[in-house]
Amino acid sequence: MTYSSTVPLARPDALFIDGTWRESASDRRITVVSPHDESVAATVAAADAADAQASIAAARRAFDSGPWPRMTPRERAEHLARMGEHLRARSDDLARAYTLQVGALASVAPFLVGGGLQIVDDVVSYADTFDWVREDQPTDGQGKALIVREPLGTVAAIAPWNAPFTIMLNKVMPALLAGNSVIMKPAPETPIEAFIIAEAAAAAGLPAGVLNLLPADRDVANELVVSDGIDKVSFTGSTAAGRQIGAICGGRIGRCTLELGGKSAAVVLDDYDVETAARTLAFVISMFSGQICASLTRAIVPKRRYGDFVEAIGAAMAAIRVGDPTDPASQMGPLAMARQLETVRGYIDRGTREGARLVTGGERPAGLDRGHYLAPTLFADVDSGHGIAQEEIFGPVLSLIAAEDEADAIRIANDSRYGLYGAVFTDDVDAAYRVARGIRAGAVTQNAFKMDPRLPFGGFKQSGIGREGGLVGLAGYTDTKTLLLDALPSTLVAGTR
Repeated sequence: MTYSSTVPLARPDALFIDGTWRESASDRRITVVSPHDESVAATVAAADAADAQASIAAARRAFDSGPWPRMTPRERAEHLARMGEHLRARSDDLARAYTLQVGALASVAPFLVGGGLQIVDDVVSYADTFDWVREDQPTDGQGKALIVREPLGTVAAIAPWNAPFTIMLNKVMPALLAGNSVIMKPAPETPIEAFIIAEAAAAAGLPAGVLNLLPADRDVANELVVSDGIDKVSFTGSTAAGRQIGAICGGRIGRCTLELGGKSAAVVLDDYDVETAARTLAFVISMFSGQICASLTRAIVPKRRYGDFVEAIGAAMAAIRVGDPTDPASQMGPLAMARQLETVRGYIDRGTREGARLVTGGERPAGLDRGHYLAPTLFADVDSGHGIAQEEIFGPVLSLIAAEDEADAIRIANDSRYGLYGAVFTDDVDAAYRVARGIRAGAVTQNAFKMDPRLPFGGFKQSGIGREGGLVGLAGYTDTKTLLLDALPSTLVAGTR
């Protein structure tokens, strides 16, 4: 792949609303800054409150009187398949956008794009496998009962900056397949992918207003959240922002799915090899510079081998090569933004003040004088009550905590207001199952960091409400209706839905 400093966009100066590219109601612009060298990577139009209201009106018309929700799921899936073809043709541009906007490794970015394209293919297949209409028998034995899934209405899809393509598609595609109209609100730091998704919608011939693009700051996003014209808000981001969105949606009885923060624990049991665990944990904490909500940021290890783990994990993290994300030799790139780098540095200072021991990292790597770079950082002698063990840092900082035994490890893992993800490291599958069932988290894996877009993903506790991904995620974009009829309608008798 050839790397340039830009990604071509059809209309970077415009918004996609009601099926057309139009100028913003204001002269606002979004400037995207490269985290590697701090150069300008893109400049695009930014929406204001008037644009938000126009997008709500367009989405409302598309749902209330347009053809989209009245098509069959298979007809909608054909449009989505055409969108997928357009996106696949833009794979190189999408991968480049990952690297330019947030510093994702160029060697990894194509796989991230591939994961997003797999979401499109999976959602298209759900047109034929989802339980759109289910026949049941009334209690009194008279007539027929049907449980049908219908679209919710209008959806505001608000995506974060750390995985803008895959997360946005994981909202947009199931929402569209279900028959909803959608407004995309990408993070202002990463608007490029949403522009390309809008171009794909136009190329695929989606009816006017079915998919709209609203690149904007939080003040404009709030226009969507508070509006009675929006039937559901699907938000991925911080717990603080999610708390506000949930409160507003609750006040107006609006639907919402919230995929929020995490402080995920890796529980290493006594039978597992120290060096293998160290390599895996070092890899995970450096993956995308630790800017993953599900990242394993707490390692809970047996007390009797604590010193061995400190030494092995410290060495593995110190060996990670940090550098230019376009360099194939780099194993970790920069943090996405200057403010994120400063936030992580603040937590490193806090960890030292709290009495934790800085084993490795904590500083800008030598030779990287420009860009938002930080060495992978390991803290030992961490107490579960320390701030660095309780709060989401969103950076390459790992806290190492000692546990007396398995029960104590589970207790420590659950000593968090978050419950998004976790992992158990053991060669004993029965022990892995036992510990995984004890951890209060939405997903737990064995011996690795694994994500599967075909399976539901979401959190317990303050890590969120609802699930995204797979058939369960699709169900979240539908409402359930019960029909009690004298007999089956002719369409069902004929085998159509």
